[in-house]
Amino acid sequence: MQLHAIVLVVIESTTTSTSDVRWGPRLWGALVVLCGVVFLDALDVSMVGVALPAIREDLNMSTAALQWVVSGYILGYGGLLLLGGRAADLLGRRRVLLVALAIFSVGSLAAGLVSSPELLIAARFVKGVAAAFTAPAALSIITTTFHEGPARNRALSIFAVCAASGFSLGLVASGLLTEIGWRWPLLLPGPIGLIILIAAIKFVPNDGRPERNGQGYDVGGAITSTAAMLLLVFTIVQAPEIGWANPFTIVSFVVVLALLTAFVVIERRSSHPLVRLGILRSGSLVRANLGAMIFFGSYVGFQFIVMQYMQRLLGWSAIETALAFLPAAIIVAASSTKMDKVIERFGTPRLLMIGILALVGSYAFMLGMDVSANIIGVVLPSMLLLGVACALSITSFNIQATAGVEDEEQGLASGLVNTSLQVGGAIGLAIVTAVISANETHTAQVTPDELLASYFPGLAVVAGIAVIGVIVAVSGIIASRKENKARAIQAEPELVNA
Repeated sequence: MQLHAIVLVVIESTTTSTSDVRWGPRLWGALVVLCGVVFLDALDVSMVGVALPAIREDLNMSTAALQWVVSGYILGYGGLLLLGGRAADLLGRRRVLLVALAIFSVGSLAAGLVSSPELLIAARFVKGVAAAFTAPAALSIITTTFHEGPARNRALSIFAVCAASGFSLGLVASGLLTEIGWRWPLLLPGPIGLIILIAAIKFVPNDGRPERNGQGYDVGGAITSTAAMLLLVFTIVQAPEIGWANPFTIVSFVVVLALLTAFVVIERRSSHPLVRLGILRSGSLVRANLGAMIFFGSYVGFQFIVMQYMQRLLGWSAIETALAFLPAAIIVAASSTKMDKVIERFGTPRLLMIGILALVGSYAFMLGMDVSANIIGVVLPSMLLLGVACALSITSFNIQATAGVEDEEQGLASGLVNTSLQVGGAIGLAIVTAVISANETHTAQVTPDELLASYFPGLAVVAGIAVIGVIVAVSGIIASRKENKARAIQAEPELVNA
């Protein structure tokens, strides 16, 4: 019996009470495969982070050049996510997922075999492009398979568990493998991706090519949005190296603005737009995307600083650095199994408020770092708060960003939130790299105090970005209270009439 038929039966049953339906083995199989996709993505991100100092030394890369190992991935990911999300809606989510998984796996193998910084960055870019199609396809398959409410919350909580597990396992595995050689952490995602691809062929429902009902492809919207996102991310990443006031940087930003303006005009006039602008009327969706951008932007910069601090200044090995981040990942993995119930009870606005405050606290503790390791007073409290922040925020962002969105636009909603994450990461990393580079001492012998001094301004910027997230979270609390009050007023006449 085909899996898609089973999934349809389950979906039809969930229209009345999704939480009461028992998930069958094949439905669980599909969920596990889809969670494997986010597991692979998190695994890849964490493994590269730990290996960066070793890559720097072996390939003789500067701080500005080293960021491109991360930013090359973000460039492809953030630049094509909108197209990837819409492609999943229009071409078929399963088809897009399988093709992109295959490319991702090949790109992983290539990244581990190349011998020059340029080829490594190129391979990372290709992987980012592939992830721009796998991530929204996997998330939209989950959100269209599980109806909004308890069942979807449960599925997304499991999704978050797998992300945390991939991140934590990636840290440990990268620490161990980097001791052998930095190529091994880059190679490992390749065979794992191929295994997930084989499992996806078997378990992921064959949705076929969706009925387009005479819809045409929004070629103009696809070209302008993709070009704008690629140029925006590239300019943000490149600006710290060539200068924010450089004519190329200024002209690039002007071109990005022109492309975005053209994109909006095209979408307003298109009968079948790539991005239906009306979706942005949802305040909760906009706040989720803005919050995700700030959250991930600050975290990517934080991870970059702390990885350099622990290995370059403290002299920790790759495995010691990985273990330092492990408490945060364990908290996310342990708590995510219950997050669906926590979200149902407290709602996403409250949890995001607490999560962002925990993030600010994590960064504040790390501001106490010194030339000697203070594990109990600085590192451990920072990582514990980071774990709390991620546990409360990751699932909440995904749920809030896709709530109330029709099935045919779930790929779009998933693409939007993932675009926000990656663009936020690019901006955060670019700013932090610029601040660190500006404060670095460019001499043959850099003292520990001088190296530490270059990290503090970047960490202060990271904390400042997180504080902006508090403002967004507060606006979510206020909006939620207004909506609850409006619903209560609307319900009063109904109670009187009853």
